[in-house]
Amino acid sequence: MSTDIRPFTIQIAQAEIDDLKRRISSWREPDQLQGIGWAQGTEREELRRFVERWRKGFDWRRQEDAWNSLPHYETDIDGHTIHFIHARAHVETARTVILTHGWPGSFLEFIRLLPMLTDPVSHGGSEADAFNVVIPSLPGYGFSSRPTKPGLNLYAIADLWAELMNRLGYERYMAQGGDLGAGVSTCLAYAHSGSLAGVHLNYIPGSYSPPHDAGPDGDLTLEERAFLEKKARWADLHGAYAHMQGTRPQTLAYGLTDSPVGLAAWMIEKFRDWSDCDGDLANAAFSPDDILADISLYWFTRTVASSMRLYWETRARPLAFPPASEIAVPLAVALFPKELPMPPRSWVERVFRNLRRWTPMPRGGHFAALEQPELLAQDIRAFARDLEFS
Repeated sequence: MSTDIRPFTIQIAQAEIDDLKRRISSWREPDQLQGIGWAQGTEREELRRFVERWRKGFDWRRQEDAWNSLPHYETDIDGHTIHFIHARAHVETARTVILTHGWPGSFLEFIRLLPMLTDPVSHGGSEADAFNVVIPSLPGYGFSSRPTKPGLNLYAIADLWAELMNRLGYERYMAQGGDLGAGVSTCLAYAHSGSLAGVHLNYIPGSYSPPHDAGPDGDLTLEERAFLEKKARWADLHGAYAHMQGTRPQTLAYGLTDSPVGLAAWMIEKFRDWSDCDGDLANAAFSPDDILADISLYWFTRTVASSMRLYWETRARPLAFPPASEIAVPLAVALFPKELPMPPRSWVERVFRNLRRWTPMPRGGHFAALEQPELLAQDIRAFARDLEFS
């Protein structure tokens, strides 16, 4: 297989766009209990508004043209075609960072953050803060190829990223991510520590489990016990999606691949529940078109099935570290207030023994790069200033 790095252009066939419009126009609505709101899932009136916007107001071509102004590439690694954005700063001394998204996100999450890192002078920083930025699409997401065999878990993806960065000529770099991207970044620090100057996370992966004894006479602190109880309560009330995607993703995939409205309902709920919008997407820091662009990307690339399978892979091999595990790579954690349940610092430090920043943020949720790119950029810059990149 070729190791070439090829320019990539986003170009969805018009027949695909026309088919999407046709499907949206003929969707079959379920009924909904009166006055139930969002208590049983995506609220019907809210979904109707999104569907109407998708049908009449959303312009995929305009989005496509904007994205194509960025430097997109693809390359083949170990049987997988990886799509990525690679934007170099106009500064020879620029550091380098690889940004990894999660689910239901995509490379689109980082588009506003990108210029804040490559051109910090225009965004409140100094020339010394400049970064070369690599933004890959996870395998099975967006324009990266869909895995055809089991086994492509977070650790395997980290190996792909290490090869990608080597292929791009970067010997030392930072890794940043949230959601599943935080898991890949953690695996990079665990398995490729020699290349990592630091890891910046805006989420501690749900599967992260450091060595501990959860028994009544075990070594958990009261704060750690409280976190695990809170996490379990959250999973009981909100975790049906993760359990389904982690156990029976194929069954769910048929409906979501066949119905764009079903796909939208599945994803819109997460953008509402996990963002800093107080339960009203009209208050979100991102627009309806931002959500529709992301959903459309999943639809046109037919990647909802392959994207959900990463939950199955993570369930099979979670971030459960054996005793005496230690990651010496410097770590920074940005704590956005409307994030999913986050552990106490001591839980993270059981494996990450070099935690340098633990920064509460004034606003923002799970989609940090999309919601608060300025705050995220500032924290990445501040962390990087004290790291060794050579």
